[in-house]
Amino acid sequence: MILYLHGFRSSPQSFKATLMARAMAERGLAQLWRCPQLPASPREAARLAGDEAGRLLAASPGGDPARLTVVGSSLGGYYATWLAERLGCRAALLNPAVHPARDLAAHVGAQRSYHGDEPFLFRPEYLDELLALQAGPLADPGRYFLLACTGDEVLDWREMAARYAGCRQRIVEGGDHGISDFARWLPEVLAFALEPAERP
Repeated sequence: MILYLHGFRSSPQSFKATLMARAMAERGLAQLWRCPQLPASPREAARLAGDEAGRLLAASPGGDPARLTVVGSSLGGYYATWLAERLGCRAALLNPAVHPARDLAAHVGAQRSYHGDEPFLFRPEYLDELLALQAGPLADPGRYFLLACTGDEVLDWREMAARYAGCRQRIVEGGDHGISDFARWLPEVLAFALEPAERP
């Protein structure tokens, strides 16, 4: 089961989300895929992500969190880490935000989404909501996979590598924030996300 959380100003129509949705459908796993449109409020986004995860787990035998992987891109990676620590599930992070309250401070105010050009307001109090979702040290680094591009023009890949030290990592030389060659790395991300949960 995969819950995909998109980034700031993004949507379920993003390039990476679309590729993953298609790959899941081709495997006959469309019913095990969720990618909600996240609201601008981090608190509301976290609530929605938690609700979607709960629905997926409710459909899983025994509600086993080891069967769920949250895939998060950019700001969605920050949310995915918070949720994975809360639920004990796995998380795959794609150029994840590490300090979004700091990085998004300059974006307070009117914004437009990348897909559909819909306006929304990113309020000053959302920065505090982001800080409230900051996860502490990872309980189990083995539950995480990091895909980071050294050519990310928005976020610093070195902060990502340090935040997810001890986790499985794929550091891509060059590339960009949107991971425009994501098709190349998709099989590795899916292999991690869909690998059978280890049993004692």
